[in-house]
Amino acid sequence: MKKLLLILATLIPLIALGQPGEKNFIDQNYIEVTGKSEMEITPDRIYLRVILNEKDTKNKVSVPELETQMVDKLKEIGIDVDKNLFIKDITSNFKFYLLAKKDIFLSKEYQVVVTDGKTASRVFVELEKIGISNVSIEKLDHSKMEEFRKETKVNAIKSAKQKAEFLAIAVDQNIGKALYIQELDNFGQFPRTTNSIMIRGKSSMYGSKAELDVDFEKIKIEYSILCRFELK
Repeated sequence: MKKLLLILATLIPLIALGQPGEKNFIDQNYIEVTGKSEMEITPDRIYLRVILNEKDTKNKVSVPELETQMVDKLKEIGIDVDKNLFIKDITSNFKFYLLAKKDIFLSKEYQVVVTDGKTASRVFVELEKIGISNVSIEKLDHSKMEEFRKETKVNAIKSAKQKAEFLAIAVDQNIGKALYIQELDNFGQFPRTTNSIMIRGKSSMYGSKAELDVDFEKIKIEYSILCRFELK
């Protein structure tokens, strides 16, 4: 036991001498603050889900015919179908036909991408005119979303620094370098799902042409950053 105590007594001074002038993080005087920042942006990527189903027409119009009519109508609206129309899924009720001996219906799901609310509402209206009513909003996004996220995070850190500065001044001190930065749990982007997507003026969507400019709820980006600054 005496030998062990002697070894420990010898090692502790050596450890201290091995890091001259250095302090452990928790031994330093610091100020801890949380900076927050948020941004609201108008979406320029609106993803629409369109489902063509022969059952909706009681098998009177085939999916290929519906598809041709849809493509022609989208082109008429001004949508580049080569870049902004995608096939997502193709299904049929064939297995149920084998069991119930009912008619076979084909269903096809598409994604249409538009850049503004006015065009989105035109898709709803014009496709409804040709009997395609199974159209819904899948999600909202922005082409520069990553840039906006980075900007919001940077602003959150700047907010934390400003807060730390005026709090330090209140006790006649200053802040030094940042000792610790942590991004807190953030949702980061709203809305994320169709449940949280709101369309102001949707009730008048099928009205006159003047009512076609639908105003989508803006996407909200919000971040909180925890920062610890040296207190001098």
